[in-house]
Amino acid sequence: MNQNLAANDISQVIEADRAHVWHHLLQHKPLETADPRIMVEGKGMRLWDAAGREYLDAVSGGVWTVNVGYGRESIANAVRDQLIRLNYFAQSAGSIPGSRFAEKLISKMPGLSRVYYCNSGTEANEKVFKMVRQIAHKRHGGRKYKILYRERDYHGSSLAAMSAGGQPERNAQYGPFAPGFVEVPHCLEYRAQWDVENYGERAADAIEEVILREGPDTIGALCLEPVTAGGGVITPPEGYWQRVQEICRRHDILLHIDEVVCGIGRTGTWFGYQQYGVEPDFVTMAKGVASGYAAIACTVTTERVFEMFKDNPGDPLDYFRDISTFGGCTAGPAAALENMRIIEDEGLLENTTAMGERLMDNLRGLKERHAAVGDVRGKGLFCGAELVANRTTREPVDEKQAQAVVADCYAQGVIIGATNRSLPGLNTTLCLSPALIATPDDIDRITEAMDGALGRVFG
Repeated sequence: MNQNLAANDISQVIEADRAHVWHHLLQHKPLETADPRIMVEGKGMRLWDAAGREYLDAVSGGVWTVNVGYGRESIANAVRDQLIRLNYFAQSAGSIPGSRFAEKLISKMPGLSRVYYCNSGTEANEKVFKMVRQIAHKRHGGRKYKILYRERDYHGSSLAAMSAGGQPERNAQYGPFAPGFVEVPHCLEYRAQWDVENYGERAADAIEEVILREGPDTIGALCLEPVTAGGGVITPPEGYWQRVQEICRRHDILLHIDEVVCGIGRTGTWFGYQQYGVEPDFVTMAKGVASGYAAIACTVTTERVFEMFKDNPGDPLDYFRDISTFGGCTAGPAAALENMRIIEDEGLLENTTAMGERLMDNLRGLKERHAAVGDVRGKGLFCGAELVANRTTREPVDEKQAQAVVADCYAQGVIIGATNRSLPGLNTTLCLSPALIATPDDIDRITEAMDGALGRVFG
């Protein structure tokens, strides 16, 4: 850890934080008598806090973001060099890094062709919602305006994005929400809603049932995560995505894949949807695009979608009348270009696949040793372990027990996550998303910490 800050400096930082910073996802009352957590430095997968304690970060910055690890000087240098040359101009004009990154990104996304820049996953998803609504007016007399979203999925924190949010605790106290968003059932077979042999196809058919109920001529788009993240790390059952694609094509519904978490290598392919042979109309991404070194998000579309906004150049309402102020920042695409170079040159997609298999094997071992582990699931370095009080009934553990496992790992110097503020009584899935640079020793240390924590919490 860099010791540039003297003890009295850290004390001043802590007091300034306590007095003035409004943290994300945090109840602040306890901070009146306890110090806020302040991270000071990161290198690789290690973090050091204000007290000098070292941690192994198994959640890539807390929210699945720092894909290539901390302390990447080459990314910092790429951003610095670009900022000196040109830091910003509105995206009504182009930039060198913006053009170069768009070309690089599209080379990894066969079938898609256009990149719209913005600054967060929430905003990237909102752009799709606006495009779908505008297409409804331009092509369908305003009828195909509804957007389907899935129970347990999360697409952002604005009111419109929350209108497409399938996590009731995140939405609580923030309504009323925007009209025209309709929920479809989740696809978690572990908590099955149907007793059938081919669960994946049945879960997809449930989407079509909603479409037929609402009327196919009213549905403009279906918005899904390739692997559900905060709703429980849910990998789709076999046959699910193929049937979803068929349903969308049959009813002329645009398919929007939210890759904010899964994108840029997290599952072992550049994008999660590429694991399942899906051909989307929209793909949104943020978090790992630049590994948190700069703010950047993208809405990527097909040329077919893009062409819908060029029908009548003489009509002042015909084009996509939208702007994202910080979509014009050049730091984001500069960082993203270097981020992708690192992933390619260091073989991090292959490493993610190999380390993901090791992580899942270790989690299966935890399941054998601890009755509280009811199910383990994941894809690449994006894995979860759902905790239950009874394996037969699948009754969840008390949510405080899941948080106790997280706290115990933290005390051991390993940072893991757990679903929270999502589903009443079901926020009991431990979440793991280590950086794509993880080594076998890193993976083993993570699961060893979980092993000890599970033993202490559940006996």
